[in-house]
Amino acid sequence: MLDKLKEILAKVLPDTDMSGVTEKTKLADDLGFDSLAMMMMAMEIEDSFGFRFTEFVKFDTVGDVCRYVESKTK
Repeated sequence: MLDKLKEILAKVLPDTDMSGVTEKTKLADDLGFDSLAMMMMAMEIEDSFGFRFTEFVKFDTVGDVCRYVESKTK
């Protein structure tokens, strides 16, 4: 899941090196995500994994996103 998510993050932030990204990486603090990047990431996740966000979800870390996507794709 982490590798697939890193591909998505690289689409959202193409100028950011994703090689050091782990589940503990903070989206805002470490990667510089803002609200637009969060929205773009959500859209990419929906397209890649075939589900729609139906509620507001606050993601702090890459691991938060991984766990959420895993819960929706089981």
